[in-house]
Amino acid sequence: MLDSLLDGVPGTVSVHIGPLAGPARYTHLPDTTHYAASTMKVAVLAALHRSGVDLHAEVPVHNVFRSASSGMFGCTREYDSDMRVWERLGHTAPLGWLAERMITRSSNLATNILLGHVGLDAVAEVWALAGARHSTTTRGIEDYAAREAGLDNIVTAADLAALLTAIVTGALGPPDAMVDTLLRQERTEDLAAGLPPGTRIAHKNGWVDRVRHGAGVVFPDDAPPYAIAVCTTTDLPDAGACRLIARVSAAAWAHR
Repeated sequence: MLDSLLDGVPGTVSVHIGPLAGPARYTHLPDTTHYAASTMKVAVLAALHRSGVDLHAEVPVHNVFRSASSGMFGCTREYDSDMRVWERLGHTAPLGWLAERMITRSSNLATNILLGHVGLDAVAEVWALAGARHSTTTRGIEDYAAREAGLDNIVTAADLAALLTAIVTGALGPPDAMVDTLLRQERTEDLAAGLPPGTRIAHKNGWVDRVRHGAGVVFPDDAPPYAIAVCTTTDLPDAGACRLIARVSAAAWAHR
């Protein structure tokens, strides 16, 4: 049933649904690459926790970052989805609070601050340890010089499911703090919208023009947890892409 739905979408939709151990239960183009949008922030979260830093440590809130290609760059306030971090510009904030804003509100400024703190190599190590085969994080958000040089952030549905699974199962370190952060996600318009109210889901979404992704682990009360990742690169309006992801999420729930 899902195949006919997804094949009719004007663009590319990738899906991976499966238990935390064992083969996937359903896939659709799971290894097709998509622009990562904000889903790359999950790998930054894992890299931060693996670094062993004191999450209560205060760091400067700034908006000047070294490009992965050449020169410096900064975020655009109007392009960000969280103003709370911008309110602290020129002051300091705890690393753990920045991680919270990066995930729950998808703060771009917090992401670039944390990415500068942990480094791209640490994020690459997270992807490798999770068993990702195609996904890469090679630059910060709005690093246009790096993008023009061919450096981009790429994900697949299979790799996102593997990353979330690795976090939940403890393969990337003690999972509780990371999972708790992902459970507090405030953007619930895609994956979570396809689940019964109150269902626990540790997840992260990402969106830019023509792109909408959602990836997470669902914790039913009456069945084992399962990973789900849906990546869409389509001509759908964002609201339509959200509804599509919610329909996939609802189908996964129905067959949990």
